[in-house]
Parts: sequence; C-alpha cells; structure tokens
Amino acid sequence: MSHNGVGLRAVMRSVAFLTAGALAVPTLAGCGSGDEASKPLAEQDIAPAARDRVADGGTLHWAVDAVPETLNTFQADADATTTTVAQAVLPSMYRLDANGRPQVNPDYLESAKVVETEPKQVVLYKLNQQAVWSDGREIGAADFAAQWRALSGKDSAYWTARNAGYERIEKIERGANDLEVRVTFARPYADWRSLFSPLYPKDVMGTPDAFNDSARKKLKVTAGPFQLKKVDRKDDEVTLTRNPRWWGHPAKLNEIVLRAVPRDKRTAALAAGEIELAEIDPEALGRISLAARAATRSGSSPVAGPGGLPAHGSGSNLGAADALRSWAEAHGDDEEAADEEISARQKERRALAAYRREQAALKGFEVRRSLEPAYTQLALNGASGPLADERVRRAVARAIDRKALAGVVLSPLGLPAVPVGSHLALSGQDAYADNSGALGGQDAKEARALLADAGWVPGGPVDKEKKKGGKAAGTEGKKAGRDSDDGEDGDEGTYVVGEDDKNNHTSDDKDPKDHRDGADGPRHLAQDGKQYANTLKQGGAPGAYAPKGTAAPADAATKVLAKNGKALTLRFVLPSGPGSQSLRTVAGRISSMLEKVGIRTEISKVSDESYFKDHIASGQYDLALYSWPASAFPATDARPIFAKPVPAADGSLNVEQNYTRVGTDQVDQLFDQAVSTLDEGKSRSLIRKADSRIWAAAGSIPLYQRPQLTAAKKDVVNAGAFGFQTPVFEDMGFLKKGAKASASPSGD
Repeated sequence: MSHNGVGLRAVMRSVAFLTAGALAVPTLAGCGSGDEASKPLAEQDIAPAARDRVADGGTLHWAVDAVPETLNTFQADADATTTTVAQAVLPSMYRLDANGRPQVNPDYLESAKVVETEPKQVVLYKLNQQAVWSDGREIGAADFAAQWRALSGKDSAYWTARNAGYERIEKIERGANDLEVRVTFARPYADWRSLFSPLYPKDVMGTPDAFNDSARKKLKVTAGPFQLKKVDRKDDEVTLTRNPRWWGHPAKLNEIVLRAVPRDKRTAALAAGEIELAEIDPEALGRISLAARAATRSGSSPVAGPGGLPAHGSGSNLGAADALRSWAEAHGDDEEAADEEISARQKERRALAAYRREQAALKGFEVRRSLEPAYTQLALNGASGPLADERVRRAVARAIDRKALAGVVLSPLGLPAVPVGSHLALSGQDAYADNSGALGGQDAKEARALLADAGWVPGGPVDKEKKKGGKAAGTEGKKAGRDSDDGEDGDEGTYVVGEDDKNNHTSDDKDPKDHRDGADGPRHLAQDGKQYANTLKQGGAPGAYAPKGTAAPADAATKVLAKNGKALTLRFVLPSGPGSQSLRTVAGRISSMLEKVGIRTEISKVSDESYFKDHIASGQYDLALYSWPASAFPATDARPIFAKPVPAADGSLNVEQNYTRVGTDQVDQLFDQAVSTLDEGKSRSLIRKADSRIWAAAGSIPLYQRPQLTAAKKDVVNAGAFGFQTPVFEDMGFLKKGAKASASPSGD
C-alpha cells in the first residue's frame, strides 16, 4: 500500500513481487512522446465526498498484509504498512498528486525552493507556523539536521537501508527565524524534494540507539492527523487515533485499525464485518460482484441445493434429516448408507447456508478499481547462458506481444490494457515517455533472425543426454526434474514448454488472444545490456536488429534451436503460492510466444518464500516475473535497479538491486547527470534517454501496470484504490446517512 514518494522509496529496497497498442516511433532521443504531459491510464477510485458529508467519528478497520517489524521507514525491513503508518502520523514536506507528481504539503510547508545555485545549491524551507509535534514542540531546523546526520552515511552506528540524497547535504541551519530551514548541498541534487518525507522528530534521529531500536516498536512523538495508539502483535493490529494537537482539518474518524489479514481470507473477513476496507485479488472481486448482481436481481427462481435437492422447503412437513433419510432410502440405500448420505447432505446444506450468508453480507460492499503505481516486468538474467548475448535477449523481447499480455491481466478487470512504455516512470508522471521503440515491437521474423545471427540453428544437432534431461543452455544450477515435487532446490514442479510432447503445456498455456473474451482472466494477483553501439540503425537502437540479410528460416518455430550441441531452453522461475496465479497465467502466454520462434522454456515453480531470496537475488533463473514500484524521483530511486554490476573486493559481483545483471556505463552516466542538474527539463530529458538505453539493452521488459482492486463498505468514503495519490487520512470516514458522495472532497 505505497501511495507516495516516501512509500515507494521504502518499498524500493525490496522487489515488490506479489505472492503484479501501437508502439511509439523508434527513437533514442528519450522523448518518444515529446514533452506533452501524459495522463494516468486510470483515475483513482475512492468514492470522494466533501468533508461536510462525512460523519464525525467511527473506526475504520483496514486490512494490511502484516503488522510491521519496524516503524522506521529508513530501515531495511520497513514494509508497506510501515509506510501507511508514517503517512498518517508523521510530517511529509511533499505528497503525490493524482498524476504521481510531488506537490508541496501545505500542512507542513508554506513554501520550499532553491534560492541559490552558486557557489552551491541552497534550498529554503518555510514551515507552517502551526506545525508542532504531539509533545507541543515546534517542528524546526533541529529535526531536519538530526535526520540528515542519521542518514548521511557518515556514522556507521546508524543502521540505515539507504542514504540517497542525504549524503549530498553539506549543512543544515536555521534561517531568518525559527520557521525557516536552510539546506546547503555539497553537490547539486535534482531530487531534493524527495528529502524529509517523512520527517522524524529529533528524538528518533538524534542517537543511533533511538534510530536503530526505539523507533522500531513505538513512536512516542508524532505530527500528523493521527497518532500511534498501539501496536498489538498478539492480535495483529496497529491502532491509530486522532491527534488532538493536529492543526489541520480534524480527522473525521476516531480511529483507524490496520489489521493483518491474509489476502485469501479477506473476503470472509469482509463478510464477517471484521474489516471495511481491503485490497483484494480478482477471485474476491468475482465473489463480491456476484453478490452485487444478486442484490439487484428480483423475482428469481429458487436456487437448486446440493445434489439437486431444492434449496428451500418444498412444502413437505418432513424435517430436514427425515427428508434426507427418505430421499436416500427411496434411492435404494440401506439405513446405514442413508445415515451417511444424511451427513453428507447436511454438510452441503450448511455450506450452502454459509455461502448465502456471505453473499448477503457482501451486498454491502463494492470494489473500487484503479492501477497501482507499480509495473510487472519480464526479467532476463544476462549474467550467463544464452541471455548473456544481447541478441538473444532482444529476440525474446521481440517475440513477446506486450499488449496481449496486458490484456490477459487487465481486460477482465475492466481496466485499460495498455503496456507500460518506460522502466523509469508510469503514464501521468513527469518523466514518462514511451521509449519501447528503442527496442522495437513484436516481430517474430526479426526475433528468429536475431537468434540465427547469434548462432542458434533450427533443427541443429543436440547432444542425446541433453535431450534426456541433462543441462540445457539456460542458467546453470540444481534443477528439479520435470513434473517433480519439492526438488533439491525447493522447486515445486518443472515442465518444459516447446518440446515435442505437447502435453507439457498446462491449462494456462492458451492462445494469448484468449483474453478478449475474459473467460480465463487471472484469478489472483501475483506477488517485485552489456554494451551499446554508437551508430543508429534505421528504425531502432543499434544492435536491436539482426544484421541486414540474416536469414530467418520459416520453420524455426517448429524445430529445436541448438548451438554447440545444446538446445535453447530458458529456465522460467515462478512463485507457486495461491496469490501467484496471475503470474503463472502470464508466464504460460509468454512461453507460448517464445515457442513460436523456437525458444523452449523450462518452467520451475518454487515456494513464495524462496522465490526472491534463492532465485531472483541469487541469479538462479533465466526468465522471471516480478514488479517494481514507480517513483516520483527516478534519477535517485531507479539507479540502483539499473546500475551496471561491478566486482566487489571479495570477488563477488555487486549488483545492488539490478537482479537482471544487465547494465551499461552510459546508463549510469545518464543517471548521474540527471540527478545532478537543477534544470528540470534537462533532467527529465536525461531520464528518458537513460530509459531508451535500458530498453535497448533488453535486460527487463515492462509489461503492464499492476491492477489495484480495493473492496470497501459502500458508506466508506475518500478511501479505496488510491492510484498515485497520497491518501488524505483526515478526510477518510463514513458517509452521513442520507448524504451522497460528491465529485471531490473539500474543506469544511
């Protein structure tokens, strides 16, 4: 539930994988959409209501994934709930608007701007004179300075996850009065708006002990519309209560209870009245939508009960048990068998009754839909094996129909099925431009030509032992045998797509166009280049196409591609948990697309617990699907994801967060330039150029923006599928009786 730049920066420290038309004219200028502002593909859906229509009081029970291990967003194990708490109880100098762009937060700032650039950059913050901590002390320069010292990286006693931006600060001092804070930078920093959001009190940041330990479990001093009341690990709840010292619009709710509820249990929790707000998966969407349709249906016939028995009484005076015994004996069963039949039928009746109770309860809910500020990508491990060759990576990319894959996930949910065109921003954000043309769109013929140029020959000789299950040309390492369970490396099952035995395809491996009918849409949401030539080739990036004249055999898709006696088989690693069905569906489509150009995939399903740690982070995969959150500050936050890996002192490879192991010096240089220029237009252009080169390197292929589905009680307003925008916690609440939601919330 990351909804602002702060949350995205916190979540960026760990991959956000879920347990998520015509392409632009090819260009390397990094501005495929020019400088025209883009718009979000989907608006937020929060049932907006003016504050005077929202009742005063009440408690909102909001489902979260877990009670946070820490309340300090700057620690490595901070999670989405950490961010939600911080948003509600701590100052943020900036918050994101509906387009994912940072805006001054007037509750804390009157203004913030660069007042000097020479000899050094100076930013002057003018604070809201009413802004105070919950202990009555004014928010001021001492808090800014304490946070800078803690996060600057100069004192190793502070266990910080990242210090991006703070290490560029030279000094912080009081301005002309207590309401002014002057921040002087040693080096220019374009993303200065990312700093001090959230801002912790000096009590937390002032000493390593307070930073490392005290702020993990409690926050004694806060400064938001809510304050932290209790973290209850026994009942898996975090309770927030109104802050009596809050100077802004008073919170409408008395309390917000963040309750840890597993995603597969949330529909039942909604029906039981345990929660009023919860992010859900498409299966839950189906159950709630069914209840809504039932609520509008009138005059319908009685529903048949289990085994063809009437769901309601048929006019007989017999009791339920007698009726079941009579039915069983009438069908030739003896008395003992009849008793068994009675037991089975009674269980069915109880299940049916429970189902009806759930459906009746769910009629009071609706599903609010938008797109999450995160995208799902296909990651290609370029460290070794066939994908170490740029031509093979590009061939994989050119074989994929990204629009069809977006449709598989988003069309059944009624959301726009538009593929993501950037690694570094999403539509609506300042830095967004569709730069996918730097690589090129789907073209099976071109994909085959790239493979041929890389030496992968259709129908070439394959070592016999390779065909019998030995190592193929993909990532080396232990692998579970086909259709195995719980292999040595934790694989729960492996099968190969593209071998002669077509029975290897699972039910997920249907034609990618099947999504048009929405019949097999996702049931669950999923769980987060080597070199660049200097000359352009017409229509795209240098090297993105095979050399002119390269033959592409027409029957390439029907024969095994081989090179040096090894078949071209890529290991596709996927999580196996119940929340990952969407990823497995998408993987099935991708495998079918790759098969058409002669690439086989060996799909390995592994436990959710080992998926990232033992496979993605360690590089034990060829292909994988996981998601990254979008950031309002890509020059800072995206750099570790795409930085070129460098050898560490111990001989290992330091990949930071670049789990594809694909990077270039030019991309690194463009990031460095973008973060160091104070010209916003120039910085934006440099980010777009970096994105073009990331596309050309083909280390990762953005597919689709992740869907955001939120079930909400119908009278809950100003909450739901937030999209990019930071939630306004003080406006959340329950609609007054007789009132209707308005176009947008406003002041009292």
